[in-house]
Amino acid sequence: MDETRDRLVKCFSAVFPSLTTEAIIRSSAVNTEGWDSMASVTLVATIEEEFGIEIDIQDLEDLVSFDKILNRVRQKATNAENQKLGSQNAI
Repeated sequence: MDETRDRLVKCFSAVFPSLTTEAIIRSSAVNTEGWDSMASVTLVATIEEEFGIEIDIQDLEDLVSFDKILNRVRQKATNAENQKLGSQNAI
């Protein structure tokens, strides 16, 4: 596993402590007991804290599986890194 995926698994474990790593990687709002709107908000807050990113609350309806969330986190991290590099080049 890569670092981003490992960190995301850690976030999921904090919200869904009964799930194994394998179950987390396959998890979705459809197949995971307890994944409701409150769990989604808690998960997003945990992810934001862990990764130092901001996820729009409107995106919650699209972030319904581990894979979709992993893709979004990678996208946000890449965007943040590109902005950081752009700021450094402007100096």
